[in-house]
Amino acid sequence: MATTLVWLSKIRNEFYRMQFSYLSYSKNRVFDFICLWLLPIGFLLLLSDLYFLPGRSIHHKLYYGLFSIPTLIAIILRPRELKDILREPLVLGFILLSLWSIVSLIWSNTQDDFVGLVRPALHMLMLYFGCSLLVKYRADILQPLFFSAAIIALIATLYNLWVFLPNSPEARMIGAGAFDNPLLSSHAFGFFCIYWLALGMTCKRAYVLLIAAPAFLIMFAAILATGSRTPLVAVVLAMVWLSFICWNRRSLALISMLVVGGIVVMTMFAEMILGRGSSFRIELWQMALALIEQRPWIGYGYDAALSLQLPGTDEILSEPHNFALGVLYYVGILGFLPWLFMQVWGLYSSWRHRVQPLFILASAWLVYGIGAGLTEGGGLIPRPKEHWYLLWIPLAVIAALNINLRLKTLRGRAVNRLPEPAFKTLEAHAQVIEEDGLGPKVLRLENGNFLKLFRARRCYTSGSFNPYSERFAVNSERLQAIGIPAPKILDLYLLTDGSSAVLYQPLPGQTLRQVMQSMGSASVRQALVERFGKFLAQLHDKGVYFRSLHLGNVLLMDDGEFALIDIADMRIYPSPLRNALRQRNLRHMQRYPEDRRWLFEEQLPELLQGYATLASPTAVEGLRQQVAALTQMAKV
Repeated sequence: MATTLVWLSKIRNEFYRMQFSYLSYSKNRVFDFICLWLLPIGFLLLLSDLYFLPGRSIHHKLYYGLFSIPTLIAIILRPRELKDILREPLVLGFILLSLWSIVSLIWSNTQDDFVGLVRPALHMLMLYFGCSLLVKYRADILQPLFFSAAIIALIATLYNLWVFLPNSPEARMIGAGAFDNPLLSSHAFGFFCIYWLALGMTCKRAYVLLIAAPAFLIMFAAILATGSRTPLVAVVLAMVWLSFICWNRRSLALISMLVVGGIVVMTMFAEMILGRGSSFRIELWQMALALIEQRPWIGYGYDAALSLQLPGTDEILSEPHNFALGVLYYVGILGFLPWLFMQVWGLYSSWRHRVQPLFILASAWLVYGIGAGLTEGGGLIPRPKEHWYLLWIPLAVIAALNINLRLKTLRGRAVNRLPEPAFKTLEAHAQVIEEDGLGPKVLRLENGNFLKLFRARRCYTSGSFNPYSERFAVNSERLQAIGIPAPKILDLYLLTDGSSAVLYQPLPGQTLRQVMQSMGSASVRQALVERFGKFLAQLHDKGVYFRSLHLGNVLLMDDGEFALIDIADMRIYPSPLRNALRQRNLRHMQRYPEDRRWLFEEQLPELLQGYATLASPTAVEGLRQQVAALTQMAKV
């Protein structure tokens, strides 16, 4: 009887263990799908779908369904992600602003329900969380996303301008899609106008200017067609900011273009700019300030009613047409301080990390938004719409960049130019370690450091947005952050011919293939393979998918630890690798005859035994079946 109970207890425990393992595996797969696929799609649509959707309600639903709610699910599945996110001052500033806004509902005269007012703040908080997850796990796709959204906006803008051309000179372009107001449309046009401007200032290849320059002019023409004047001021402010934050030879060209462009615009569009006067902005601000003076510290409360009657008319406006005045009216000085802090900190952190082009772009967007907010808006925490282009999207991107720069998922060092004479001097005194038909690929310099070259490709590759040298550097730092030895990065270079290079300090040791070749004892080789199996399981358990994994890229260091080299072609997933990726990883290793013989023929039991120390029985059995199937195919 006792034996039966023990036996039943073991079965029950094994059942619970299997259920827990399956549940954990399922949670990881859902989290991975959200971070790797849903969030990029949702963010792309958030940036671009206003240009082609028939209404804003669909825009809201797409953001909620493809970005906000998936982000909430991801955070619920893995709450430890909040540990890094909540350390960011921008996120804390927004949370403080939101909490004070909710508290102010106590004295607000709003007629809306509590849940309906809290929901926009939660969705905007998910914007911060989602951007952080997106940059953490898909940093490589961020620039392609911006570029794709800019191309969509450019095509839609060309269509809008084509349709608008036959109209009278006094008409103001609204645009197709979800746009219903020329001033709001100008925010969207200006957003991507700044993108092309920043791209032209930060691109390393001259041919990119052939795309960025005309694209900027098209988006700027769209701003002029809307007849809105504030975006013009905002564009000027962004141009001045870009001139100083980049400060290179292009800065002088940009300042010159700014002066010439200002003269041209004032000459050709003076009537449009000056003819409408102040559009009652000064009167609105005076009335808003008079109300703010009555309750300066706590304001009138979140979503409180505001009625400003234009002088000499029956028209009543519900916004002061100034972001700062709107914040002061609703939540007072106590709410204004975190709102102001977010913008100041966003600009400061961007200036501090200006070696990273993404910071330059996001900060230029923020400066544009600050400029556009001088005479526009007044809502506190709006639902997803054109106002998000001005402050909230730039701030969320900057927050995500700050978080992930600390996590080493982004390049944190400058890329230096290496002139052709300087490279020839290095090459003349260096030892060629690896080369191909185009020339050297890896050089050992006189001081013992290695210079690895990545040749420029003639056709489009993903390296156009994310150079392989930068991937190498980021992957090295990320591996070290999770406890896996990798080369220490010293510098990054861009060569005259468009190639890139990374300078690194090599690790002491030999490749595992070299070590295996020199071994004569079978027992020693078996012990080494078992250790390698454990190391392989460690990589897979940490989500490291090294596409070029083979014994020639695994280093056995002098201290007995394993390390990875030649790591440009690598991705670190949010969760332990799924079984299909594990099998694909080992399938690549089986392409090398020596690796296949040592690992999958002579020492397969030792490899699986070492792998089983960290991997699940399911993963081990999957690899065993895969090896058996490939062996059978080889015999046939």
